[in-house]
Amino acid sequence: MTQTSQTQPLLDVQNLSVSFTQYTTGMRQHQLEVITDLSIAIEAGKIVAVVGSSGSGKSLLAHAILGILPSNAKVAGTMRYDGSELTAQRQVALRGKEITIIPQSVNFLDPLMQVGPQVRHAVQQGDPKTEQRRVFARYQLAADVEKLYPFQV
Repeated sequence: MTQTSQTQPLLDVQNLSVSFTQYTTGMRQHQLEVITDLSIAIEAGKIVAVVGSSGSGKSLLAHAILGILPSNAKVAGTMRYDGSELTAQRQVALRGKEITIIPQSVNFLDPLMQVGPQVRHAVQQGDPKTEQRRVFARYQLAADVEKLYPFQV
C-alpha cells in the first residue's frame, strides 16, 4: 500500500452497476441487474463493513472490485484504487496482495475456532505451522493473531 493523501480515498467506487446476461425461453437474452448505481469511498486505515442479507450483492461487490466475475457479467461505473483506475491488469496485479476477500461462509472461518489452527488445517503442502506463519507475515498479521477468533481479527 502506498501513501495516499488525506482527501483521496484509497478505494473509490462510483456508480457501480453489475448485471448478468441470461437466456430465457427461445434463446432470448435478458439482462438481470444485481447491483445498481452503488458508490462507496474508503479512506486508508478505515474499516468499512458491507452488511446485507444473503443474496443482496455483498460478494458481487467484492468480486467486481477484484475483477473475478463470470464472463456473462457486465460491469459499469468507475473504480479507483490509490488514485489510479482499477483496470483488469491492475486488478490482477493487486489481487491477493493489496486487495483480498475474506469469504463470508462459515465453511471458511469457523467462528468457534482460533484463526491459526483453521489456516493450518487448510495447508496441503509443507509444514502447516510454518506455512500459516508465512501467510500471516505476508498479510502483515502479528504472530498472536493465530490465537484470535475470526470476530477478533
